[in-house]
Amino acid sequence: MSVEEEVMRIQKKLSKMTSDDGSGQEQALDLLKELQSLKINLDVLTKTRIGMTVNALRKSSKDDDVITLAKTLIKNWKKFLSSSDTGKSSSSSDAKESKKDEKRKEDKPKKDDRERDRKLPTAFPPTSVTTDSVRLKCREMLASAIKTNSKDEDFEGCASAEELAEELEEAIFQEIKNTDTRYRNRIRSRISNLKDIKNPTLRTSFRVGAITAQRLASMTAEEMANDDVKQLREKFNKEAINDAQLATAQGTKTDMLKCGKCKKRNCTYNQLQTRSSDEPMTTFVLCNECGNRWKFC
Repeated sequence: MSVEEEVMRIQKKLSKMTSDDGSGQEQALDLLKELQSLKINLDVLTKTRIGMTVNALRKSSKDDDVITLAKTLIKNWKKFLSSSDTGKSSSSSDAKESKKDEKRKEDKPKKDDRERDRKLPTAFPPTSVTTDSVRLKCREMLASAIKTNSKDEDFEGCASAEELAEELEEAIFQEIKNTDTRYRNRIRSRISNLKDIKNPTLRTSFRVGAITAQRLASMTAEEMANDDVKQLREKFNKEAINDAQLATAQGTKTDMLKCGKCKKRNCTYNQLQTRSSDEPMTTFVLCNECGNRWKFC
C-alpha cells in the first residue's frame, strides 16, 4: 500500500472522530502516531487534505496527548507549504513587472517571519519532535509559566512561549538524558520561578534572549530567585558574617522573623543544604522567647 493510500485510510477513520463532544476517539492517538511515522510529502498533503482532518480532530478532542501530537504534525506539515512558497517566489523573477510588485507585497510578511526566526536561539532545531507524554506535558506547563502576566504583544519580534518552552525542555532533557526524578525536579523549579509574580525580570530576560535556554536550564534556585528573596538571603548572609561566633555555636539571631505562636521577633536561625544543589538551602528557626521551632526554604 502506497503512502497516499495509507494516509487516505487513516483520514477516513479520523473523519469519523471529529464530533463536537469528542466521543469515539479512543484510537485517535494511535492513528496520529501512524501518520507521524509515514513519509508524507506536499503532494500527499494536497491530495488527501489530511491536514484539515487532523486540525478538526485537534479542535474537537478533549485528550491532551491527542491535541499536542496533532499540533506537532500540523506544525511539521506547514514546513512543506513554506518551502513551496519560497520556490514560487524564486521562479517569479521572469514574470512581468506588475506581477513582481504583487509578489513583493505577498512576500513582505514572510520576510518578517524570517527575521523573527533569526532571533531564535540556534542551539536546537526549530522543532524537536517527541511523542513522550511526560516531555510534552512539561513543555505545556513551561509555556504556561512563560506567559505569566504577559500579553500577546510582549512576544512580538520574539519566539512564542511554546517555542521557548520547547527549547528549555530540550536543553534540560539533553543534559539529564531521561525523564526521571532529577528531570522532573529541574522542570518543576523552572516553572516555579517563571510563574513567580514577583519575578518578571527572569521571564522577560528569557523571552528577549538575554538568558538562553541552556543557561536557564542549569541556573540554581539562588540565581533564578526574585529580587526580594535575593535581598533577604543577602541580609541573612551579612548577619551570619557579623555574628559568626554565635552562629557557630547557637545560630544567628535576627529580628526579621516572627514567631507564629508568641508573635515575638526574637529568633535564631541556621541554614543547611538538605536537598540537591539545584534547590535552595533550608532555614531552621528557633524562637528565643517561647522555644517554638519551624523551617522554611
